[in-house]
Amino acid sequence: MTDMPSLISHGQPPAARGPAPYASGYPAGDGHAGSAAGRREVARAVAAADQAFAAWSAVPPPERSALFLQAAQILVRRTSQIVDTMASEVGATGTWSSFNAKLAAQMLIEAAAAVTRPTGQVLPAQTPGAHSMHVRLPLGVVAAIAPWNAPLILAARAVALPLALGNTVVLKASEEAPLSGGFLLHDALKEAGLPDGVLNVVTHARGDAADLVSALVADPRVRAVNFTGSAAVGRIVAMEAARHLKPSVLDLGGKNSLLVMEDADVDYAVGAAVFGAFMNAGQSCLSTDRIVVQRPLAEEFVAKLSERVTALTHSGPSWPADTGGPLVHSRAAERVSALVADALAKGATAVAGTGTVEAPGTQVAPVVLTDVTPDMDIWSAEIFGPVVVVHVADNADDAVALANEPPCGLTAGVITSDWAAGLGIAHRLRAGAVHVNNQGVADQPKAPFGGVRDSGYGRFGGRAGIEAFTETRWITLGAEGRPAFPL
Repeated sequence: MTDMPSLISHGQPPAARGPAPYASGYPAGDGHAGSAAGRREVARAVAAADQAFAAWSAVPPPERSALFLQAAQILVRRTSQIVDTMASEVGATGTWSSFNAKLAAQMLIEAAAAVTRPTGQVLPAQTPGAHSMHVRLPLGVVAAIAPWNAPLILAARAVALPLALGNTVVLKASEEAPLSGGFLLHDALKEAGLPDGVLNVVTHARGDAADLVSALVADPRVRAVNFTGSAAVGRIVAMEAARHLKPSVLDLGGKNSLLVMEDADVDYAVGAAVFGAFMNAGQSCLSTDRIVVQRPLAEEFVAKLSERVTALTHSGPSWPADTGGPLVHSRAAERVSALVADALAKGATAVAGTGTVEAPGTQVAPVVLTDVTPDMDIWSAEIFGPVVVVHVADNADDAVALANEPPCGLTAGVITSDWAAGLGIAHRLRAGAVHVNNQGVADQPKAPFGGVRDSGYGRFGGRAGIEAFTETRWITLGAEGRPAFPL
């Protein structure tokens, strides 16, 4: 993420983590669908959004813009509440939670700016005195599905621009983070003046996600879908949306590479690799899963990376921590541990860490693997944990080929002293974003964020985002007098 401060948090760990008591205090009908919504609650949420659409889309742009600016200030003021909530729900460190508040606020500010951007153009008319216009208008009700790993950031990205453009939204929050991934944002916008029904948050029991998403996407009043999550679930959402002829924006998984070229500053490259791989315990679709280092630097780079990673701390969400604290739950820790164990059993080498799950069942010390081969599960699987794999390439062409080998293409980084060469490599990497002389974990609200190939399609920010959440209308105004029709 852009301008991310050093990952150090302060305080004492919470006594325990678990589902937050989000049922009480959020009555249905006030933008919330209750603690365990079913199809009936989804239909009510969509109905509320549909009824609110006409009035919301007619709100004058200056008023809409001011509302988003006010909501951004509210989020910043509530940073301490956000820190406590994210620690309770997903075990996030204080610094990561604070950054969620900061970037979510920036997304609301960018949404405020988008309200007044030009959304059309005048086209040359074929008839003298006539006018031809290409305009973009809000779609209507947008279904938004957001994950837990950066809950406030990804909830804000899912709803801010669609709302700013005049749409109404039904947000299905993750069952892992209903407060920090749904209600906190809703309540900030509501306090800033968002009318009833414009944003509706639906929460659910763990086993009901598929049924609720199916009902949400199938509702004829929903006109578009955006989803952030795994490629496997994204395929299902895309097929459901396509079956109902609805456009979708998909931000899916990443198998992201950091390329360290032979002229790179090794110490800088190690720092970039550690941040990219282990920020938030690797629980990001942007995280660096693979490092491709050219052979002349490989030995020195691996030695320094191993030393740096071994020294990292990995502790509770409010303890001082250099990395991202615990994984979200024990199932995630066990999955990551199994990937490492499979690789080690098939001949990989752990130059840092062991991959074993530590007490209280959500901790895995950061791991660096070498000698990973295609027969190992970790070769192609998105790790989503504190593990990184180092590959060695003989030349730049081999490095690019290794980076492009996975079917996902979300983000990448290139570390080199030759900026021109780095730019050339960036154009050859099949990824939605490439950062030269930086690692791949970066996000800016105004950037066209999204991936290619199995990392999804469509974009959340910039002009591409505006196009994703509006529809094109061609409007003509005839010249004075009646046209001479041929029949």
